Amino acid sequence: MFVGLAGIALCAVGFAANREHFFRSYLLAYVFWIGIALGSLAISMVHHLSGGAWGVVIRRVLEAASRTLPFMALLFLPIAFGMHELYLWANTDAVAKDAILQHKAPYLNVPFFFVRAAIYFTVWSALAFLLSKWSLEQEREGEHGQALKMQRLSGGGLVLYAITILFMSVDWIMSLDPHWFSTIYGILFMGGQGLSALAFSIAVVVLLSRTEPMSRVIAPAHLHDLGKLMLAFVMLWAYFSFSQFLIIWSANLPEEIPWYLKRMGGGWQWVGLALIFGHFVLPFVLLLSSDVKKNGRTLIGVAIAVIVMRIVDLFWNIGPMHHEETFGVSWLDAVTPIALGGVWVALFLWQLQSRPLLPLGEPYLAEALEHGRHGH
Repeated sequence: MFVGLAGIALCAVGFAANREHFFRSYLLAYVFWIGIALGSLAISMVHHLSGGAWGVVIRRVLEAASRTLPFMALLFLPIAFGMHELYLWANTDAVAKDAILQHKAPYLNVPFFFVRAAIYFTVWSALAFLLSKWSLEQEREGEHGQALKMQRLSGGGLVLYAITILFMSVDWIMSLDPHWFSTIYGILFMGGQGLSALAFSIAVVVLLSRTEPMSRVIAPAHLHDLGKLMLAFVMLWAYFSFSQFLIIWSANLPEEIPWYLKRMGGGWQWVGLALIFGHFVLPFVLLLSSDVKKNGRTLIGVAIAVIVMRIVDLFWNIGPMHHEETFGVSWLDAVTPIALGGVWVALFLWQLQSRPLLPLGEPYLAEALEHGRHGH
């Protein structure tokens, strides 16, 4: 929290110096940190549906991260105040001069934008609240009925998550360039959020496993399972990203290709190459090794590298929409994610320490711990 407050003070200086750039940097930081919370909610629901030892050991981490979503609704306020600096379609003068913006105005308008945002936060917070509430009741009562309730909610909850993320990605990010569109953009964001949440959960679990009591619980077999899942998400993100590129490149339509043309010159091409190698090739090669996945030191290194590359990926998505054709990095682009991250991590740790680190009422807890002792 100290880091967050110090960062906010620096952001205030940046806001006074350059309002427009502050809002751009804040949007980047906000989308990244809420992505971890939303990805944690989604992975938690996947585990309630599928089961498995891998999810039992990170369940409390996922629940604590998802319980930060109501607080993220408050941290959305700077984006609300910066609408006119961020979004071209929010300015009536620009809409009056642009036929495409006029055509999209029934959807892209400020009141409807806020209504949709309120719906998103209501759905996300309700899902996180109910899953955490029933998980706590399961701990107190030890009933199998709570597990069934969480499973049933997760089925519909994942559908709601997918729908809201599809619209959220359009509203908050894709509409920064209101003339461009991609039908796979929302799915790309879902894969990125899942990868961010899993990498963050791995980093937290490895750090917790270095001290009692989790050092007696977390075993190489658990880390191996989580490492395999992270490998799957790395491949999923690469598949979605390449699919979008291939479809747009092969179609070669004038309303679609400018998005990539901006990112293939002016210095942005080097960020794209860094993503190819740092976001896919390097973690893919490292995570193929069982030794890397079973070793906490090496696995946390890969997880932290993935988290950093997730920020770079969002910067590559958001930056060129504002920096025009030339690559540029402001000190605000570095300070704002750290400032917002300090606040978010403090909220996360506050939630994490409010409950035992393992779901003691989970019917399959003993089986998950046994898997760690005897897993391969």
